[in-house]
Amino acid sequence: MTAADDMSDAENWAGGFYELMLVLGPTDDARFDRGMRSLWRAAGVRECRAGPGLVDVEPGAAAFEVDGHLRGTLVLPSGSRVVCGGYSFRYEGTDSIQLYLPLGALARLDHRIGGYPFDQRSGVESLAWRAPLDRWLADVAVAVYADVPFQRALIGFEIDEETDITTDKRYAATLLSGSGGMDYRPATA
Repeated sequence: MTAADDMSDAENWAGGFYELMLVLGPTDDARFDRGMRSLWRAAGVRECRAGPGLVDVEPGAAAFEVDGHLRGTLVLPSGSRVVCGGYSFRYEGTDSIQLYLPLGALARLDHRIGGYPFDQRSGVESLAWRAPLDRWLADVAVAVYADVPFQRALIGFEIDEETDITTDKRYAATLLSGSGGMDYRPATA
């Protein structure tokens, strides 16, 4: 049986990414580094590796210079260990960091994932497996927010900062910063 936590197995990295994106705000190197370390810690990521040789690195801005992506493993709420990755996006003066779970590895752990988001089970019925994963990723975001406040978080399949969060039909779960902390809005589609 193939392991979903084998970083060297290319099939684990196939199929796109299900991710948590934290929009930190205006570019700030110190906050960026603290945010990345906090994200890795809050998600319980083991290892931090980069590059084709999967060399050990410390999470932060300097690590992204090796390859653009960080890789590790973590334990999902189900108790299953899976590969994960991280990347950053610094664009027009705004910093964002992401923690992603490759669908290839997730599908090895849960048959309901199938060919998400491109198969017949990718509609509202996909919320059966997505909602608990979204809630866990939201909890990770809240833990990071307590350490390194950020503007908003988005959770879903290959999301970006421009994801529409104002509609009732949301493909991504969101967390918005408010006076009482983070306001969680689950995906509805």
